[in-house]
Order: sequence, then structure tokens, then C-alpha cells
Amino acid sequence: MTTVSTTRSSPLKVAWVGLGKLGLPMAARIIQAGTAVQGFDLSSERLALAAALGVTPHQQLASAVADCDLVFVSIPDDRALIALCLETGELVRHMMPGSILVETSTVSVEASARVAEAAKAHGISYLRSPVSGNPVAAEAGTLSAMVSGPRDALATAKPVFEAFTKAQYWLGDEEQARVAKLAINLMIAVSAGMMSEALTLARKGNIEWDAMLTLISDSAVGSPMVKYKVPPLSQRDFTSTFSAAQMAKDLDLILDCAHTSGVTTPLAAQMREAYTALIATGHGDDDYIATVHHTERLSGLGEPTPAPHRGQ
Repeated sequence: MTTVSTTRSSPLKVAWVGLGKLGLPMAARIIQAGTAVQGFDLSSERLALAAALGVTPHQQLASAVADCDLVFVSIPDDRALIALCLETGELVRHMMPGSILVETSTVSVEASARVAEAAKAHGISYLRSPVSGNPVAAEAGTLSAMVSGPRDALATAKPVFEAFTKAQYWLGDEEQARVAKLAINLMIAVSAGMMSEALTLARKGNIEWDAMLTLISDSAVGSPMVKYKVPPLSQRDFTSTFSAAQMAKDLDLILDCAHTSGVTTPLAAQMREAYTALIATGHGDDDYIATVHHTERLSGLGEPTPAPHRGQ
């Protein structure tokens, strides 16, 4: 794993396709850093939000990416990626030869490889660049990018990457970044399950909800992910930054990748069953940390009783 430096100083013409919860703040960071961004999204509402943040909106994909040196993509899943790049969207065909396609989503190795083949045939450099972080990190410009593909393309794109990431880790020439992102998301999913079991065990032991959250945050297991989730957990706020249904989708990708690679992943399988239960009981649109609902329900617990006021 290495970082990449660049000496390019001329401005790049940039487009961003997919202006969702992560895509829009990343595009906005690029604009704040002084680079214009042309934007496209299937949602007119997202395009309007993007325009309010300085993105030049386009109703047509072809015009959005016309003559752009860099085209960033942020989409939900394999199906959307293939439809956008190869089928109805024909993104690859609309991009100019010699340009760079940067795909920032969590998708399968197989879908990504299909895009790589098409990009190569059209003379386009393809960077697989899923990001690690959340919408708050995207707004702050502190995402981490896992990158694989042509290293010289990353060097060219690095000045733009620096607007919305704190680091870019080049991992190899092919699909290594896809595998790395799935590995990271496996750890996040298992961490959510771990927190849920720990919190439920603490409640059964008559430990106040907020007291245990504070202890977890300040303990040796208080990772950035744990600390990020403590405030909403304190309020029992399961508004989604990344939903249970999205995590289930990623776990399917993780399990497929593991099976193809001959890797045993019992924890991933267990967490996929937990998210299946969450979705089946109406929590699919809740944040992925709503695994606590699943564990509490199995343990015979309802909502925690608020702690008594300790002020005057």
C-alpha cells in the first residue's frame, strides 16, 4: 500500500454522476477547493440541491461528462453501476478517450471488472476508488479512499481527491480496492453486532444506557466508528446515514467475494441473518446500528427507561 504524489498543476474539468448522501458532499468539497463541477443525477430534487451548492446541473448524462478529464461516480449498487456505465446510461461511451473514470461506490469485483473492460476498450483509465467514511466525514473532507487501477491516473486525479479525502491508498492495478472496501465493511457490520450485544448485556445487568455508552466510547474498543454512533444511540435515534438494507446488500457482496476466494466468513453470515431479521421486522430503512433492536427483542427487552435526572 502506497500513497501517490503528483506534479500536475493545470486545472481539470470534472463531472460528478450520482449526487446522493455521499456523492453530493464530495462534489461540494471539490467546488469549495476551487474546481468547477458538472453534475448529473436521475433525481431532479438531488440536482436542485447540487445546484444550490454550486454544481452545474445537467439534465442529460452526455452533456454532464462532455470533454471532462475526470468523471466521478457514486451510485447504490451493481445494478446501478452496470446500467449507468454499460447499458441505458452508456457513460463509458459518452466519455472522451484519455479521460479518467473514478468509481467511488461499494460494488462487487465482478461488476467492477466489466466496467474496467469496457473502459479499456474506449481508451479510458478506470480507478476503482470506494471511500471509507460517512456523510459527516464527506462534508469535512476526511474520507479515506481505497484506490486500484492505473497509478498514473491516480497521480493525475490526486489534486481533486484531496478536496474530499484525507488520504488515498493505492492498492494495486486491478480490483484490490473493491476487496479492501468489502473487508472494511465486514468489520463495520460485525462491530455493529458487537455493540448491540454488549449494550444489551449491560442493560440486563442493570447498567444505565447512557452510562454504558460513555464507557464504551472511552474504553479500548472506542474506535472512530463506535464514537460516531454513540450520540445517536444515546438518543435512540436510528435515522439512517447508512441503512440496514444497504448493509445487507454489502454483506451479500462480502459473502459472494469470500466464497469465490475460498475464505470462511461465519461472522459475515451471522450478521447477514441479523440484518435479514431487521428488514423483516420493518427496520430496513433504519441506520445499520439498529441491530440493537434485533438483539434487544431476542433478549426480551423494550426501550430502555430514561436515567433519573441528577441535577439540582
